[in-house]
Amino acid sequence: MSEPTNVPTVLFLCVANSARSQMAEGLARALAPPGHRFLSAGSEPGVLHPLAVAALAEIGIDISEQRAKGLDAIPLDQVDTIVTLCAEEVCPVVPGKVAQVHWPLPDPARVERPEAERLEAFRAARDRLKQLLPQLWSPLPSRCSV
Repeated sequence: MSEPTNVPTVLFLCVANSARSQMAEGLARALAPPGHRFLSAGSEPGVLHPLAVAALAEIGIDISEQRAKGLDAIPLDQVDTIVTLCAEEVCPVVPGKVAQVHWPLPDPARVERPEAERLEAFRAARDRLKQLLPQLWSPLPSRCSV
């Protein structure tokens, strides 16, 4: 990895690493103040969802080059905080002494409706993440609220 390792590192974790965790990673990189590193992974990685890319492109954030990856691709010894984003599925568990935060967001990739309604589900996840993410770089007392 070319990113520095001496900065607080946050891992966004879900099952497929195709939608919520990818959007969280892209949003965090765009919105956080300097001095943080953000990664994402999944326990059963799939493929970056095109509607995740579209939902962030609407607000000027390009995640089209991000790729779904498994935990084996993450330097877990460098991770300070793990944010799990699972709601209806079982979240992956990473053992060890690391701060853990759980934000149960419904998986927009599971919505089986016409594309316009599916995109709306991705927008809802994006907008909720935008509300929650500042907790990661604000003072500790507010970090664990959902």
